[in-house]
Amino acid sequence: MPELPEVETTRRGIEPHLLGQRVDRVLVRDRRLRWPVPEDLDVRLSGQRIDAVERRAKYLLIKAETGTLIVHLGMSGSLRLVDAAQPVGKHDHVDILLESGQALRYTDPRRFGAMLWSEEPLAHVLLASLGPEPLGEDFDGDRLYRLSRGRSMAVKPFIMDNAVVVGVGNIYASEALFAAGIDPRRPAGSISRARYLKLGEEVRRILAMAIERGGTTLRDFVGGDGKPGYFQQELFVYGRAGEFCKSCGSTLREIRLGQRASVYCSRCQR
Repeated sequence: MPELPEVETTRRGIEPHLLGQRVDRVLVRDRRLRWPVPEDLDVRLSGQRIDAVERRAKYLLIKAETGTLIVHLGMSGSLRLVDAAQPVGKHDHVDILLESGQALRYTDPRRFGAMLWSEEPLAHVLLASLGPEPLGEDFDGDRLYRLSRGRSMAVKPFIMDNAVVVGVGNIYASEALFAAGIDPRRPAGSISRARYLKLGEEVRRILAMAIERGGTTLRDFVGGDGKPGYFQQELFVYGRAGEFCKSCGSTLREIRLGQRASVYCSRCQR
């Protein structure tokens, strides 16, 4: 599943090609995404100038003159800029045709993504209750410590809760907990403020580094420019169950937390 760095990589990849462009038309080949693509999307977006391409959590916000297209990539979706005449593939569900002759093409084999229209996107039901951005000023270890008091749930699903902080998905939660030396099974409320301060720093550092590297290449994800990410080469624990820890040489273990596979080092993480 594309996580925050992959979505931010996509945003940065498509933004230069969209800003200031007018939409000629919207061609929807299959409306059956996680929520149906609005039947009037072509009417609402055609002729509009694109004024901004932003991101909130894992949602892309393509802002036009009278509203915003909210895009979620789901589990296998991607957005790419292609020549409008490029042949269409089986899973190419939506084309936003631009005056430049390019098309912003949405591809989604599993159709778990979304394309929705809103005049007030930050008030939309999908975005209204989200927590702060992990790279923003409103997030730090103090917030994690404060919200964790009295919580018995494991720390990994706690930091993956979008009401606590957005965009810390399975990959980056695993990596941040390893870097902070925290066992992912530990009850969130049992961890000290000092350790949460370290964890907050590691969440920010690892996400920023992943964005700089272009995200992590997983399954069907490619960036907006068609290039994969390269952060996967720097993963310490995610996807490495049974391999040796890069820090201490112990064998990495895999457990399940919140229905997600979680790999950790029993020696480095306490």
